[in-house]
Amino acid sequence: MELSPKASMPGRVPMRYKSSATFLEMPLLAIAVGPDAANGEIRGHARGVIAIGDIATGVVALGGVARGIIALGGLAIGGIALGGLGAGLFAFGGLALGYVAMGGAAIGYVAAGGLAIGYYAAGGAAIGKYVIGPLHRDPEAVEFFSSFLRSVFGRFGAR
Repeated sequence: MELSPKASMPGRVPMRYKSSATFLEMPLLAIAVGPDAANGEIRGHARGVIAIGDIATGVVALGGVARGIIALGGLAIGGIALGGLGAGLFAFGGLALGYVAMGGAAIGYVAAGGLAIGYYAAGGAAIGKYVIGPLHRDPEAVEFFSSFLRSVFGRFGAR
């Protein structure tokens, strides 16, 4: 199947770039945006230490679908994931799934959001073992979130 950039995405110019510098056989920077008819790609897939593309895989990944230690995108999967749907150890997003999840709907061991489901949960609708919500405030949850926030943010703003 042959792709034509004009037929697939009017006004969208495909872009490909890989830096000559590498780390562990990966380019330090890789950019892949738009279709690539020569390689039969409908979407660009960037793979590098820093990856930017329609689909991005790298240590730091930015894209529609992003996979990396730090992932930012519509669908973000990684250690620290920030996206419309974020899934990872630390997940932030409209829907956040992770050990620590924060978002509109958050599901994790520690969850905070409009709808929070977790062992420790804080939000407009909180479901879990220890919760902070509009109808109930568990003292264990208050202590946990207080110490959690102190450990995460340290002494920022404390006076």
